[in-house]
Amino acid sequence: MTLLEIEDLTVRFGATTVLDGIDLTLDAGERLGLIGGSGSGKSLTLLTILGLLPENAVASGSIRFAGRELRGLGDRQLSALRGDRIGMVFQEPLSALNPLMRVGAQIGEPLRLHRGLTRKQAKAAAISLAERVGLPDPEHLVRAYPHQLSGGQRQRVGIAMAIATRPALLLADEPTTALDVTVQAEILDLLGDLVAEEGTALLFVTHDMAVLAKVVSRVIVMGQGRVLESGSLETLLHAPDHPYTRTLLDLARAASFRRTESAVAQ
Repeated sequence: MTLLEIEDLTVRFGATTVLDGIDLTLDAGERLGLIGGSGSGKSLTLLTILGLLPENAVASGSIRFAGRELRGLGDRQLSALRGDRIGMVFQEPLSALNPLMRVGAQIGEPLRLHRGLTRKQAKAAAISLAERVGLPDPEHLVRAYPHQLSGGQRQRVGIAMAIATRPALLLADEPTTALDVTVQAEILDLLGDLVAEEGTALLFVTHDMAVLAKVVSRVIVMGQGRVLESGSLETLLHAPDHPYTRTLLDLARAASFRRTESAVAQ
């Protein structure tokens, strides 16, 4: 069943077109990757789905989620979907988290807002979610503030918040970019396990083909606000058609070689 369907999505800032006729579909439980360099439009696509474009942006086209047209909905209606049926994991969790709020309260907030849990119930759920995403000593950690956690721990908090309501769709915007290689691998494994357990559809944004290869089954390559190529992960890895896709693969291989050299040297 098609969960998300985007047709001819175009976004302009004044005379500048930043998304140009984007088409994509995502089935329930499917894992789809959006890949491209800076300015390709991949992250902007996620923000458009969520209805979080700046006021000076003008969007056209269609975005249907579970058969419901999202384009044209008011902020109140979109807010009812965000954090409930659609979860979001951001690139830099420190900027996405409230620095003045304990992490347990932040993990439990979607459940209080969308499920009507009491403060006590939300705290218990937050501890359970913290444990589920692999945070150490959950009962103690939920009382900490974001700045007291490591980068990997903060990203796990962000993931716990995103999956708290068991959303049908999880959007992930380069969630491992700011992490070192070891922690990056742990977070990718965690995301893969969680969406598999819940049957959640995943739309994963990155600039790194090697990262995509660990979490998705189908890929859309973007450049300058357009879809350049799409297909199964296997096809794009072994028989890419567009020169830009081949460049991304070359960069991924070079990065992998450098990591291997570094490991050998140590």
